[in-house]
Amino acid sequence: MAKLSRPRRGSLQYWPRKRVKELLPSVNWTGILENNKDKKLLGFIGYKVGMASVYVKDNTADSMTKNKKISIPITILECPPVKILSVRFYKNKRLFSEVVSQNLDKELKRVLKIPKKYKKIDDVKNSDYDDIKVIVYSLVKKTKLKKTPDLLEIALGGSLEEKINFVKDHLGKDIKVIDVFSKMQLVDIRGVTKGKGLQGAVKRYGIGLKSHKAEKGRRRSGSLGPWHPARVTFRVPQAGQLGMFTRPTYNLKVIDVNSVEQSNINPSSGFKHFGNINTDYILLNGSVQGPQKRALVLTFPLRKTKKQDKKNYELIEIR
Repeated sequence: MAKLSRPRRGSLQYWPRKRVKELLPSVNWTGILENNKDKKLLGFIGYKVGMASVYVKDNTADSMTKNKKISIPITILECPPVKILSVRFYKNKRLFSEVVSQNLDKELKRVLKIPKKYKKIDDVKNSDYDDIKVIVYSLVKKTKLKKTPDLLEIALGGSLEEKINFVKDHLGKDIKVIDVFSKMQLVDIRGVTKGKGLQGAVKRYGIGLKSHKAEKGRRRSGSLGPWHPARVTFRVPQAGQLGMFTRPTYNLKVIDVNSVEQSNINPSSGFKHFGNINTDYILLNGSVQGPQKRALVLTFPLRKTKKQDKKNYELIEIR
């Protein structure tokens, strides 16, 4: 009889499999900063609108469809402007001081607990810190999705002097997605997947169905483990929570970055389960995790792949 050999079921990379506490994930900016030191703001906040198909002209080198009109799937994200809420100064990778912006919206003060006394950015000495990050909040009220803004800590690229100059130039001003990302570049998406609730071991881990003659059910694991240790380990596929996990999607190509004022892509009845786009938007080649209206984090790529980087499309029309 041939030896039965197959990989074990269920990745141990993500554990425990439980719902996330926050819908907007935090980002480890260290690896992203190493490959994008020349960029200023390394991330942005977007909201998933849905998927569509677009006609593009394929200008990719050595492509079998070069100079031809092809149809590709895209994901649409609405990206309202963001503003700097506060500036964080780090020393030896530890938070040293935080300065809150003085030009904050009145509605923001009702939602968040903001200290009454403000510390000015010029009061912090250059010798006291070696890194700067900013906490931004999205002007999500312009999208008419909700009123409460989303907060995110975003790293800055460049030298220490360039970082502090960027902060001083943009305090109290709107930062648009057009100023951060451009066409035909790669981006990473971090967000929370759709929640699927309690699911069995077959759907949750992909184990095979047992024989119809097997006892004690078909859609369960055949054994819960050895007698000793006298307990069931977490490696055994069992029923439990599925979905609502933080997952990254790497190297998506930006097809277009635009605003509704310049190019209105709203259908007559609005997008299904979302409505109309009212601010800026970005078109990405491929699919993105999460349902409609889910808040997502767009970042510069952690590691580029040659196959995705060399793709070059020219947008013709949205189907």
